[in-house]
Amino acid sequence: GNVVVLFFGYTNCPDICPATLLYYTRVKRELGVLAEDVRFVFVTVDPEHDTPEHLERFVGRFDPSFYGLTGDPDEISQVARDYGVYVERMEDNTSPAGYWIVHGTLSYVIDSEGNLRLAHPFGVKPEHIAEDLRKLL
Repeated sequence: GNVVVLFFGYTNCPDICPATLLYYTRVKRELGVLAEDVRFVFVTVDPEHDTPEHLERFVGRFDPSFYGLTGDPDEISQVARDYGVYVERMEDNTSPAGYWIVHGTLSYVIDSEGNLRLAHPFGVKPEHIAEDLRKLL
């Protein structure tokens, strides 16, 4: 019954993932009381590292009401494919984790009836995202 804003990322991401969650905090602030009807969801593309507890701490730094989801690696891969999210792990010794994960940067907006309605590219201003969400609420 809620509108869902869904993003695929990982907690060791150095840039896009934390920036997206920061944008979500601004979207939530822009929505005011309407934000009660929106669920912001971060789905890991690194389930081997991002445990439920790790995800909860990570997303909780931005907003404790945000959801962090993980699952079996095959399940996560299938859901990412279903949304058309590109995901590729690249080993790299310069990374603190020893690897980077290249992944899509769209945020998917699902209406209260479960229909995919929008996909926002990274960098859309939070006030524009809030405006789109208001139309769905």
